[in-house]
Amino acid sequence: MCGRYVMVSNVETIEKRFNVTAGQLSVDFKPSYNVGPGALAPVITNTEPNKLQLFTFGLCPSWAKKRMYLFNARAEGDGNPSNDPGYTGGKGIISKPSFRKPIRSQRCLVLADAFIEGSTNEGLDRPYVVYVKSGRPFAMAGIWDSWLNQETGELVHSFAIITVPPNALLQKIPHHRSPVVLRRSDELRWLRAEHLNEVTELLEPYPAEDMNAYPIGPLIKNPRNNARELLEPIGERISPETSTVVHNRLGLQGMKF
Repeated sequence: MCGRYVMVSNVETIEKRFNVTAGQLSVDFKPSYNVGPGALAPVITNTEPNKLQLFTFGLCPSWAKKRMYLFNARAEGDGNPSNDPGYTGGKGIISKPSFRKPIRSQRCLVLADAFIEGSTNEGLDRPYVVYVKSGRPFAMAGIWDSWLNQETGELVHSFAIITVPPNALLQKIPHHRSPVVLRRSDELRWLRAEHLNEVTELLEPYPAEDMNAYPIGPLIKNPRNNARELLEPIGERISPETSTVVHNRLGLQGMKF
């Protein structure tokens, strides 16, 4: 699953990278080292692809009678219960009641600098920062919906991140799922696709060789904690990376946030 991620790039960087405008959002946006369900986070939707918006992490279907927080949506739906990395079956997300409308007509880019995954057995007691080597921010495949709170009249816009079986890197953590990280060339395709087969063929694990991860402390487990120190490494990267930069002292090197 992907229930925590990092989004700390400034608005100007996001605008330039994704060719969008933030408007008033440039005042309201607050960077976060620990985005979790219930938090407001930046997305780009298929209906307003040139605009940066803040939606709530945790999708609530429009038909729900009470507030829900569906923060992940399995690409396979009820298929692949063992989370087999080699799964080649159908994308059952297209028939799940909460997701079948959004996957067809309400897709979004969920913007991130990294995401957090815990081991399958220990969860966020043993977390890792997972990042894309080519740079940040990047986009994860998301779906969104709008729900009207009948008691308050508030219209809540929310989103979920789509997940798939783990690539080889995530298996080393080990973790049984991975968010769909989109290639840069597929981001607009995700928003603009008109045919369902074009949408579902994008729901695949990101190439493991283009990602890396390193362990961090368990303080990130508490959603109230939100500081750069949460992402400090406590061990080596899963895949060694070489560098020609000479440091004055030896030490573990994490991402530069």
